[in-house]
Amino acid sequence: MNLRFEPARGLSGELRAPADKSISHRAALLGAMASEPVHIERYLHAADTKATLDAVRALGALVELRGEEVVVRGTGLREAREPEEPIDVHNAGTLMRLLPGWLAAQEGRSFTLDGDESIRRRPVDRIAEPLRQMGAELSAREGRFPPFSVRGARLRAISYELEIASAQVKSCVLLAALAADGATTLGEPARSRDHTERMLLHAGVGIHRNGRHVTVVNADELLLDSVRVPGDASSAAFLITAGVLVPQSRLLIGDVGVNWTRTGFLRILQRMRGIVIGDLEDESGELIAHEPICDLDVAHGALEATTVEPEEVPLAIDELPLVALLGCFAEGETIVRGAQELRLKESDRIATVVEGLRGLGATIEATDDGFAVTGTGGLKGGTIDAVGDHRMAMMGAIAGLASRDGVTVLGMEAAAVSYPGFVEDMAALAGTTDRPNRC
Repeated sequence: MNLRFEPARGLSGELRAPADKSISHRAALLGAMASEPVHIERYLHAADTKATLDAVRALGALVELRGEEVVVRGTGLREAREPEEPIDVHNAGTLMRLLPGWLAAQEGRSFTLDGDESIRRRPVDRIAEPLRQMGAELSAREGRFPPFSVRGARLRAISYELEIASAQVKSCVLLAALAADGATTLGEPARSRDHTERMLLHAGVGIHRNGRHVTVVNADELLLDSVRVPGDASSAAFLITAGVLVPQSRLLIGDVGVNWTRTGFLRILQRMRGIVIGDLEDESGELIAHEPICDLDVAHGALEATTVEPEEVPLAIDELPLVALLGCFAEGETIVRGAQELRLKESDRIATVVEGLRGLGATIEATDDGFAVTGTGGLKGGTIDAVGDHRMAMMGAIAGLASRDGVTVLGMEAAAVSYPGFVEDMAALAGTTDRPNRC
């Protein structure tokens, strides 16, 4: 589906951010690992998170849909069913990397995971190494790509240092550690998203953080009765960017999750002099069992360039394409460093962002680990290919609203992976009930 997004002025209104994709994945997985029913309020019904519900069904969990609520009746930590067919993760990288942590603890049972063409290009070696050290068997195509198989075993606790900060790899190991024979400690070079740790603490698991290390002890069961999913900060970032870039705009975005490990983009934007006001969570070394939520007030204004350093990247990894877009409108040169992880997303996001924005008139260059953008006051417009990447599709749409001549997005349907109502919300903000024009 190709859609045309025309220039806009004066975006206004109130919107509720779609439910958080990362937390929805984790809630469904932990619900399947629990022994008692888990009620998930405001679960995200999108392509990626539906894949997670299908996966836990294949493993023996019962899933009941009640509007925005999902009830998962799980199998327990160690009683996942061995399915006859491979588990299809579709395009869900989070599912692909978290689920093997649980499967590794299913002693004597084997599981195969596969996905779409994009997933088959995404490596799994970083989860394979710690799971093998814990005693599980994992074999992958060419040693590191899906499809891959996991054979569960009696797991042993380990101490493990991640070379690259990754919430997905960290979460995989933490889930496996629940069934290991002691306390597992995991270190990372910088902070990454901590949704898994908070949810495990909420479920009664013995887990604590000490600086850059997290330690979790084994558990007999998860005591997780309910989870409320907040609005997705990464999805809200597209609405925020629209409000900041489109002249005369003023938006109120409600119900946004503002966990400190998810608001790296907002800190970068505020450093660029972007106008975003809300009660954000402060940084703390203490692990807490809830997800903070607030409304965000956003307004258009002039921007200044900035440099995003490597230590900031893990907490803004999904929003870095938007930093590139903002840099096109900012005064000066915006630089992102240490973001080589972007090359392993749904697309090579360094290459696709640079090529896509350059095609719209940006002055932007790729580097090995990021990009450099020289602000020129805006974008002319043109055509951008989403290449099957939901964040590229949404970035192109926002670029269209803020451009001089409009933007045609090729493959706009990709947005439904994380934000099913994105196109309709854009029309609402622009003050029209009409969808953008099909091309």
